[in-house]
Amino acid sequence: MILTIEQIAELLHQPSPANRGEIAHLLTDSRSLSSAGDTLFFAIPTKGNDGHRFISDLYDRGVRNFVVNRIPPQMQRITDANFLVVPDSIRALQQVASRRPEYTGEIVAITGSRGKTTLKEWIFQLMEPLSEISRSPRSFNSQIGVPLSMWEISPESRLAIIEAGISRPGEMAPLAKCIQPDTVIITNIGEAHSEGFVSDAEKAAEKCLLASDTRCRRVIYRADYTIIAEALKKNAPGVPTFTWATDTDLCDIRIHATPHGDDMEVNYTYQGETSSFITPLQSGADLENAANALAFMLLSGIDHDVIRERFTHLHKIGTRLNVTEGVNGCSLIHDSYTSDFSSLPPALDFMRRRKTPQQSATLILSDLHHESQDIDRLYSNIALLVGQAGVNRLIGVGPAISSRASMFDIPARFYPTTADLLHDLSTSDFENEAILLKGSPEYKFDDVAEMLETRKHETVLEVNLDAMIDNYNYFRRHVPTGTGIVCMVKASGYGAGSYEIAKTLQDCGAAYLAVAVIDEGIELRQKGITMPIMVMNPKVVNYRSMFAYRLEPEIYSFEMLEDVIKEAKKNDITDYPIHIKLDTGMHRMGFIEEELPRLMDILESSHEVSARSVFSHLATSDCVDMDDYTELQLSRFGKYTDYMKSRSSHPILRHVLNTAGILRYSSHHYDMVRLGIGLYGANTLPADIEQPLRVVSTLRTVITSIRHWPAGETIGYGRRGVLTRPSRIATIPIGYADGMNRHFGRGAISVMVNGKEAPTVGNICMDACMIDVTDIDCKVGDSVEIFGPNAPLQRLADVLDTIPYEVLTSISPRVKRIYYRE
Repeated sequence: MILTIEQIAELLHQPSPANRGEIAHLLTDSRSLSSAGDTLFFAIPTKGNDGHRFISDLYDRGVRNFVVNRIPPQMQRITDANFLVVPDSIRALQQVASRRPEYTGEIVAITGSRGKTTLKEWIFQLMEPLSEISRSPRSFNSQIGVPLSMWEISPESRLAIIEAGISRPGEMAPLAKCIQPDTVIITNIGEAHSEGFVSDAEKAAEKCLLASDTRCRRVIYRADYTIIAEALKKNAPGVPTFTWATDTDLCDIRIHATPHGDDMEVNYTYQGETSSFITPLQSGADLENAANALAFMLLSGIDHDVIRERFTHLHKIGTRLNVTEGVNGCSLIHDSYTSDFSSLPPALDFMRRRKTPQQSATLILSDLHHESQDIDRLYSNIALLVGQAGVNRLIGVGPAISSRASMFDIPARFYPTTADLLHDLSTSDFENEAILLKGSPEYKFDDVAEMLETRKHETVLEVNLDAMIDNYNYFRRHVPTGTGIVCMVKASGYGAGSYEIAKTLQDCGAAYLAVAVIDEGIELRQKGITMPIMVMNPKVVNYRSMFAYRLEPEIYSFEMLEDVIKEAKKNDITDYPIHIKLDTGMHRMGFIEEELPRLMDILESSHEVSARSVFSHLATSDCVDMDDYTELQLSRFGKYTDYMKSRSSHPILRHVLNTAGILRYSSHHYDMVRLGIGLYGANTLPADIEQPLRVVSTLRTVITSIRHWPAGETIGYGRRGVLTRPSRIATIPIGYADGMNRHFGRGAISVMVNGKEAPTVGNICMDACMIDVTDIDCKVGDSVEIFGPNAPLQRLADVLDTIPYEVLTSISPRVKRIYYRE
C-alpha cells in the first residue's frame, strides 16, 4: 500500500502536515529500517521499552515521518519532519493499515489456539495458481503484526490471508476493525495463550469477535467444537456458518480419512456429492488444517477435480528458524519456513538484526517456489529486496536464479545445484559473516549448513527463543507497567548461550541484563549488545575495559567501592553507574545496616560514581514454609533503602525480588525485578502459584548403535550393567564430558526414545552411554531426548539432589547450541 502523509493525517484526524511525501513502509522496530525516505515510524511504548527513544536516531538516518504519543524534547524544534501526535500509537497503526474501501479482493482472517500459520500457508499452497494472493509473513498475528500484514496487501491480489492472534480480553475487536474480513476461519480453542483468560469460554468469545465486523459473510469451523458455536451465537449473531466434521452428519462437509501408505486418503461429502483426494497428512492436527482449507476451497467454488490435484502439492511447513555458531567467526541462520518470495523479507530482516557489528551479511538462496508469478518479475523483485536489505554477498543455487545473475548488483556466485556449491566452496571461503540459508526443500541446504557449522557433535542443545519470550512475557504481566526487568544471562545464559539470549531479551525491551563476570559482559558488547549490563561479581583487574564497554559493577564492600572511585578518577570518569548490594539476610555479600551511614557519606561526596540502583538477594522466596524469613528480609530492605534514599541527592532504583518473589510478593516490585531461572522455563513454585512455564532448552542426541545381548551379559565399565533378560542395548553419543552426570547411570534416569522411556544401563562413559530399548520400536539415527518437553529437567535435578540451575549450566561447550524461532 502507498498513501501520502496527508492522507494518513486525515485518517488519524490530525492537521495536514507541513512536509509532503508518500509513505510506502510502516516501521515499528528501528533496527528494521530499509528505506528512510518513504517510511512512517510508529513510536510505541511498551512495558519494557519505548519507541520514542529511537526517534532521534531514525531522524539522523533519514526518516522524516513519525506517529508519536509525544514529541521528544530534543526534536521539538525540528521543522523538516512530520510528527502526528496521537493518544495511542498501536491504535493509530491499526487505523492507518485497516482495509481500504477500494480493495475489492477477499480477505480471509484465521484465528484459533493452534494451527493458524500452517492453515494460512496451506491455503496459499492450494490456491496460489488459482488466484493472486497476499498473506501475513510468518506469524505476524499480534496487535502490531496484523496491521503490518494488512499494509502489505497488494492491490492486485484477489485473496488476502491474515492471521489474528490474541492473549487477553479486549484485543480482538480492534483487529476485527482493522481486517474487516469477508471470511473467518476458527481453527480450535485450546490451552495455548490461555493465561489472559479465566476460561476457554471467555477465550472463545473473544476470538469470535473477529466475525463481528459487518463485512463478514461466513465463518468456517469444526462442527463438534460446540464452544465455538455458542460463542458465535453470542458475539457474531446472524453470521452464516460453514462447518465440517468427522463423526457427525450435522455439518456441511462430512469427512472420513484413512491411511494411504505414507499419506492419507480423505473422502468427503458435500451437497450430496462424495469425492476424495490423497495428500501427505500425518496427524489429527494436519487433518484439521486440511479440512478447514478444503472448506474454504469448496466455498470458493473450486471444482472437485481441481481440489484433488491441488492437494497432491501440499507440503509440510517448516516453522523453525535455526541459529547456530558457524565456522571462522560466522553465525548461521537456517530458515526452514516456506520457500517463496513473501517469506524472504522477514528472514532478511532477522539476519540484519541478528548479525554482530563485525560481521558482513551473506545470503545463500535457492530457486524459490512459484506457480503463478512471472519469473523475471519475481527475480527482479528479489534483486531489489536483496539490495535494500544490505546483503553484502549472494550465493545463488538453481537454474532460475543462475540464469538471472545479471539482475544482481552485489558480489555474487551462482551454482546449478547444491552439489556444485559444495564442490566449489569450503569453510575457508567464509569468515566473519552472518549467513542466511534460504532454500527450497529439494535443494537440501542441510548439507550446506553441516559444512558451515563449527560443531559437528550429534548431541545438541536446542534453545526455543519463542518459548523464552513467552516466559518473559508471563512474568512481565505480573509486574506494574513502570517496573523494569533485569534478566539474568550469567553462566552463559544458564547454559543456553548468552549472546542469542541477550539479543532476544534486548528485542523484548528488558531494562537490564545481568552477567556474572566482566568477561561475559565484554563478549556481549563485542557482539553488538547495546542495552545496560550489570556485572554481579566484578572481580575487576582491567578497569579501563569495564569503563570502555560500559559495564556497571555490583558493589558489595568498601574496598570495591574505593577501588572503582580511584580508577574512575584516574580515567577522568564522572557519574559512572554502580549498583549497591545490601545484605538483608543471605549473608553472602553486601553492606549491612551499620555500614550505611559511611556508605552514603562516600557516595554523596564522590563525583566519580553514582549509585544507579540498590538491591539485595532473598534467601527463601521459593520456600513457602519460610515466609517469615522472607518477610524479615523485605522489611529490612525497605528500611535500609528508605534511609539511603533520604540521604541521596539523586533517585536510586530499588530491586529485591527474584523469579519466585515476582509472583509471591507483588507489594515489593519496586523499580525493577530480577528474572532468572523462570526465564529459562524451570518452575520453582507450586502449580497453584506459578503456571507451568514453557520449556526453553531441550538436550537431544541420537542412537548410534543397537545390539542384541543375552541375559547375563554385562554392559560398560566395571561391568556394572548386568542384563537380567535378553535385551536390545543402544549406544548414544553423550557422556559426562557433555554434561551427562555419572550419577545418571545404572538406571538412575530414563531418556525418551520415540515417546517411551529407556533407562540407562551401566556406568556413564566420558563420551557415550548405553540405554535399554528392548521394549521400544527404534532404529539407529532415531532422536533421544535427555531433557525437554517430554523429559522434565526437574527429574534429573532430583536424582542429583540439586536444582535445575546446576544441570543446565553443566552442559559442555562442545555440545552444539541450536537457537530457533517457531
